[in-house]
Amino acid sequence: MIVTVNPATGEELHRYDELDEAGIDRALDRAADAFGRWRRSPLEERTALLARLAGVYEGNIDRLARQASLEMGKTFASAKAEVAKCAALFRHLAENGPAMLEPEVWSLPDGARAEGHWLPLGPVLAVMPWNFPYWQVVRFLAPTILAGNVGLLKHASSVQGVAALLEEMMGEAGAPEGLFQNLPIRARAVEGIIADDRVVAATLTGSEGAGAAVAEAAGRHLKKVVLELGGSDPFIVMPSADLDDAVRNAVRARIQNTGQSCICGKRMIVHGEIYDAFLERFVDAMAQVRAGDPFDEASDMGPLSSAEQRDTVLKQVATAREEGATVVLEPRAPDGPGAYLTAGVLTDVPPDSATARDEIFGPVAQVCRAADIDEAIARANDIPFGLGSSVWTQDSGEQDRFIREIEAGMTAVNQVLASDVRAPFGGTKKSGHGRELSEHGLREFMNLKTVMLPR
Repeated sequence: MIVTVNPATGEELHRYDELDEAGIDRALDRAADAFGRWRRSPLEERTALLARLAGVYEGNIDRLARQASLEMGKTFASAKAEVAKCAALFRHLAENGPAMLEPEVWSLPDGARAEGHWLPLGPVLAVMPWNFPYWQVVRFLAPTILAGNVGLLKHASSVQGVAALLEEMMGEAGAPEGLFQNLPIRARAVEGIIADDRVVAATLTGSEGAGAAVAEAAGRHLKKVVLELGGSDPFIVMPSADLDDAVRNAVRARIQNTGQSCICGKRMIVHGEIYDAFLERFVDAMAQVRAGDPFDEASDMGPLSSAEQRDTVLKQVATAREEGATVVLEPRAPDGPGAYLTAGVLTDVPPDSATARDEIFGPVAQVCRAADIDEAIARANDIPFGLGSSVWTQDSGEQDRFIREIEAGMTAVNQVLASDVRAPFGGTKKSGHGRELSEHGLREFMNLKTVMLPR
């Protein structure tokens, strides 16, 4: 039995029956059968389904968003924005996807040529997290549909209501049976599914440990895997930046999704010339952030996803203090029900400490001083992760150095980093490998077949 809980109240929401081995086997049979049909479907049929899904998500936006807010605590406004972004991806691929699958052509000697054709692989297992419970799945699902593959979802236990709605929306859009199936299972069942010959690949968004386990299982069976793991993104501010704009966006980055986003700025690295001014304004602004009922429009952020997640963040703050960091703004768990936590700010975090290298998945920021651009880059890179980064400078030379030298899959210049349906998304180092979104994400689980043709 899988039980979901409302993190805003601590009350039980629903109980879901767990799929047993026989149920998993039947689901894999349906996936294999569906792939046999869907792989031969015309591209026009696939894009038509994507377009219908865009309309279905838009037509159900309040219902879908409410479920996300109830199960993981994000504000209703941000949940609606997430659903709308899913619709935008469906529509983007419906309109632009066919061009991404056009064959590539190479000229060979004596007038011969080679063509590269993008062909589907088969059923793909997605292991997905709770923090963006629709978007993370649709980032996988939309290209799966277009590619001619089929999808199997192992969603986080805490968002099983969202998982069920994801499958329901496919039915409402008229998707063929078995094209996408939600599997209400525990993590222990994942390895056996990856090992099954009916599954050709896996993708995971989640923790470093979960990524390593899925990659190990996939490696043993020689199957492709895409991993989007943790991040402790630098948010670098240089003297030429608009300070008020940088502070405002640093707060926005850190409290996004109650700080539970892989690519939100977590480590504010600030040039010494403006460090004191930045810190004063940033702490004042963070102190004004309101944690409250996710359905209250006045709330800047809702609760964390669970009491356990809140307690983990508080333990990390306690560890930081023991390591020598200064807690400039103390995050606090208010009295009463719910996994609420106020925003916090740490300074003087020792560079060689666990806190400096770990990801704090909650609304607590680290602010550190850098003497110059060299130290800023060195501090940005001195972590195991390499997902995203954000740099604030009007100096084109500094921008160029940050783009070339920060070890990350993504860098945003004078803006908060966010995924976009048109641009590749993914990291390097221990933040994973492979890409989602754009033509690069679409092609991750496709076979580039080379066809040699005579003159």
